[in-house]
Amino acid sequence: MINVHRLNNEEFLVNCELIEFVEETPNTVISMVSGRKVVVSEPCSQIKKLVIGYKRKLYSAKIQKGDK
Repeated sequence: MINVHRLNNEEFLVNCELIEFVEETPNTVISMVSGRKVVVSEPCSQIKKLVIGYKRKLYSAKIQKGDK
C-alpha cells in the first residue's frame, strides 16, 4: 500500500495493486479497478515513484526469503 493525501491534506492508504490508471485533470485522479475514483494532491509522477518503491520492497523481500 502507498500513502497519499486528499486535497484537504488528509493522509490515507491506497492498495496500489488495485490501481487501474492515474491521470491529471488537472488534479490527480486515481482510478481503481472497482470503478472508484480518488482525487489526491500528489502528481502522477509521485504516484508512479511510490508504486515503484512499494514493488521494489515487495520483490526484494521475496528474493531475500528465497521465493521466486
